[in-house]
Amino acid sequence: QVQLVESGGGLVQAGDSLTLSCAASGRTISSYQMAWFRQAPGKEREFVANIWSGGSTWYADSVKGRFTISRDNAKNTVYLQMNSLKPEDTAVYYCASDPNPSGRFLNWGQGTQVTVSS
Repeated sequence: QVQLVESGGGLVQAGDSLTLSCAASGRTISSYQMAWFRQAPGKEREFVANIWSGGSTWYADSVKGRFTISRDNAKNTVYLQMNSLKPEDTAVYYCASDPNPSGRFLNWGQGTQVTVSS
């Protein structure tokens, strides 16, 4: 089973940029679909971005054009580049892998906090 560890979160100001990393261990992720989710205080966890093994990507409308998901298979790592951050981007960001046929992701990291001040 793969272990996922997120890093790169922090406190930034609106308009700043931040890059999150998700380092995988226990198994190579090159053949697997990977995703980022986030959960703001008092809200349900929501989808942010997804990258397939072939490199195709998909984004939530709320981050499209501002966030970029990418993967470095040599480093077994997935990234989330976040630009033009807004206070509403404040959340705990989670990396996930291995969606089941229903689309539910089976492996999750512990999360990294991103706080955007206005």
